[in-house]
Amino acid sequence: MAALGDPTRREIFERLSEAPSSVGALAARLPVSRPAVSQHLRVLKEAGLVSETPDGTRRVYRIDPRGIGAMRDWLDQHWDKALSAFKDFVETPEEPTE
Repeated sequence: MAALGDPTRREIFERLSEAPSSVGALAARLPVSRPAVSQHLRVLKEAGLVSETPDGTRRVYRIDPRGIGAMRDWLDQHWDKALSAFKDFVETPEEPTE
């Protein structure tokens, strides 16, 4: 989740969710340099959200479904806890006020 906290990283992630892309293609569509895009991709890759595939002299980046699955599992776990707490709150009888 922390990897997606940066707005530029989120933008890169969203663009990769549309289609796989190289660093150069991503940088051409963003207001940051190629080295900055590479650094953001490294963080996303270390977080397990992005994978890379060699394609000649360049690397093509894409969303890694395993990372998305892990993030979804984590969110589902917290969502289940929140729903359970809400259910308990709603089902608890209100004490009369004086």
